[in-house]
Amino acid sequence: MESVNMNCRWTKRIATNLEILAGKPIVAGTRISVELILDCMASGWSVDKVVEAYPHITQEDVLAALAFAADVLRKKPFVTVAEIEALVEGESNLDLCA
Repeated sequence: MESVNMNCRWTKRIATNLEILAGKPIVAGTRISVELILDCMASGWSVDKVVEAYPHITQEDVLAALAFAADVLRKKPFVTVAEIEALVEGESNLDLCA
């Protein structure tokens, strides 16, 4: 993997604003959430397909969203797959923001 300053990969492209999508991380200057981009990618969309579907974002924005998600996973406390499954099923009081 190419050596990069991890924080520089997304800091100018990903933002939060409490007035947009309740403060979820978004591509700066848009209402496109990091969550939406991750959902698209998890559904098998290519970066090009995401950009085609949302032409006001760029390939670099999509990559920044992926880098942001990677940094969150790297820096937040560990959460098990079972805890996430229970949360998705509504069977847990786990707070992912804690």
